[in-house]
Amino acid sequence: MAAEQMADGGEEPGRIPPARPLDAVDGAILRLLQTDGRASIRSVADRVHVSRANAYARINRLIDDGVIRGFGARVNHERAGQGASAYITLKIVQNSWRTVREQLQALPGATHIALVSGDFDVLLLVHTPDNRSLRELVLTRIQAIPEVLSTRTLLVFEETDLTPGSDRPTELT
Repeated sequence: MAAEQMADGGEEPGRIPPARPLDAVDGAILRLLQTDGRASIRSVADRVHVSRANAYARINRLIDDGVIRGFGARVNHERAGQGASAYITLKIVQNSWRTVREQLQALPGATHIALVSGDFDVLLLVHTPDNRSLRELVLTRIQAIPEVLSTRTLLVFEETDLTPGSDRPTELT
């Protein structure tokens, strides 16, 4: 019996089973949904040349396997009132990742958090209304986290969304 399974033969609660290999149709479905997350099942089925039932089952399997993590909108942050963007690198106390991650997730404007290797431990992407808000976020919120040893802020001057279906760069002024 596999380690993932409990004595009664069931899987551990909350555990995602290993992902199954993706074929060309799965890849095509993923590209379509990355381009248009609002595409209907009928549209997806027609464009990848499978039945609607097959497209529906494949999309549900991709969700169940954790390949598709969710659906969302690509936001032009400047037009949404968040004209200042920055990557913030953090050095943190060893073994404090989970605690720091929880606190960073609660920050306004935080959109991506990664534990990384190299000269720093965490890479955080934030979007704020302006540079004053960014300064306050870094100096009063992030640097106040006890496990954060140091930060470095890298201002973003221009962004290019590489997600399929993005039509042009988002310029920040």
